[in-house]
Amino acid sequence: MKHRDGLLPRMEAIKRKKGISYRYHPVGGKPISLGMDKTVAVRKVLDMIGVSGDLGTIGKLWEQFQETSQWKRYAADTRTDYTQCSLMLLKFFKNARAADIEAPDIARYLRKARADAPVRANREVALLSNLIGLAIERGEAKHNPCREVRRNEEQPRSEAPDPKEFEAFSVWLSAKGGQKAVIGMAAEYAAVAGNRKVEFLDLAWPQIDRAEATIRIKRAKQRGKKRGEVIEQIEITPRLAELLDRLQVLRTEKDCLYVFRNRFGNAYTSSGFKASWGKLMNEALEQKVISRRFTFHDLRAYYVTQHKSERGTLPDLHANPATTARIYDRNKTVNRKGL
Repeated sequence: MKHRDGLLPRMEAIKRKKGISYRYHPVGGKPISLGMDKTVAVRKVLDMIGVSGDLGTIGKLWEQFQETSQWKRYAADTRTDYTQCSLMLLKFFKNARAADIEAPDIARYLRKARADAPVRANREVALLSNLIGLAIERGEAKHNPCREVRRNEEQPRSEAPDPKEFEAFSVWLSAKGGQKAVIGMAAEYAAVAGNRKVEFLDLAWPQIDRAEATIRIKRAKQRGKKRGEVIEQIEITPRLAELLDRLQVLRTEKDCLYVFRNRFGNAYTSSGFKASWGKLMNEALEQKVISRRFTFHDLRAYYVTQHKSERGTLPDLHANPATTARIYDRNKTVNRKGL
């Protein structure tokens, strides 16, 4: 059943001095007054025609959300992340109607139900907020309680991988050969080029110009008119050139398109790479190759920190340099001059 400006078929909105009232026109009958609360009016009609079912529930809204233009604008990684968030969220709220969820319900979910994963819970509530927002647009809820609840505190990561440990980790992976060596070289690339994983997992050889000594990659996380239009032109330094030489040796097939190919000759998927990285990190910890775990995204911070140490400036990673400094610069030493 399709909605028209948040109303069901045969519903009518009438402007009054005190606001808008609603009524329903049954077939062959007199109009039925529904009051001035649109959400209540829609429920009354659904009850009358006997098709309310799961309309307005979080489970139904999740299905509908994936059909919206907003969902289609999301990057593939964002859609994957929201899909993962939905798994736990639907365990608690699938049959709950958006209009019945209140701020204390959100607080209990954040503080108690998901106390073991507070940061992930924040992402799940962000999805819930989007779903309730959709319900408001459809006339199935009146307010969004997610906006009334403070999120769990998130502590930003403050450490970058130690250069000596990262070097040992890279050498260890290189010695293993095969796909483990490829993942190790992907880590090296992130550390010396500073790109996000989503930006270079599908890096193709035509994007690398050895004559001009540059790599051209689309910058991720751009919004509005800049989406997909900002191109990063990365200088091929001696360290990066040596890495590309090693990757070129692994290019057994001349027509192989991707630089970081999986065992089937295709680009790694984000989920496939993430799973492989996690296994290798566990193995490296067990064999005491490294003393502490670091995330793949920490390698971006490694790049920024080393760039500042070696070149004296922060690299251009964001439109706002303060963002690069706040999130990725993990240098513990601050140099300043005395009088």
